[in-house]
Amino acid sequence: MAVTGLVLFGYVVVHMLGNLQIYLGPEALNAYAVKLRDMPALLWGVRGLLLVSVALHVWAAASLTRTNMAARGIGYRERRNRESTYASRTMRWSGVILLLFIVYHLLHLTLGTVHPSFVPGDVYHNVVSGLRAGVAPFFYILAMLALGLHMYHGVWSLMQTVGISHPRYDRLRYAFAGFIAAVVVLGNLSFPIAVMTGLLKERPRTVATAAPR
Repeated sequence: MAVTGLVLFGYVVVHMLGNLQIYLGPEALNAYAVKLRDMPALLWGVRGLLLVSVALHVWAAASLTRTNMAARGIGYRERRNRESTYASRTMRWSGVILLLFIVYHLLHLTLGTVHPSFVPGDVYHNVVSGLRAGVAPFFYILAMLALGLHMYHGVWSLMQTVGISHPRYDRLRYAFAGFIAAVVVLGNLSFPIAVMTGLLKERPRTVATAAPR
């Protein structure tokens, strides 16, 4: 769980940083997609690593859930959450939302099968037109909020798993987990919000040879 979570965490951060190039205009974002397509070994290697990591992460989550359920067959008569956070108690739900979002995201902006005006190679157009109306932007916002909760507890738990845990430094762990989750969520939330508010608009499209990620 910790190792695959670290892989997915790293990808989410890099993916968000790359997508921020949308604010530089269509030429910059489309050129970024072309560069990725010009490195097929790296691109498909990362995709393969992500696919394996997601599968193992889901398997680990299911395994831990079964173990926890088997450890106590009878539920609590009264339950008070003293140490756990809301993020930790909703990890299963945020995980399910993110899994559904990954499938939708691939169909929407990578394959274009559920995109009403998908143009292969024009990443800027696909993002702006895809997040302009309908339920898509709201689903993206919901998924990013779920990502924030998932990352917050995941990063905190990861540091504990690898031994970075001490009562003296626990506040720093919480602070770091909250900071990195907030940066990623705000960065990703800015895309649908910028489209819906008109900050990002359609521009004359440039021809590119790369398909969007």
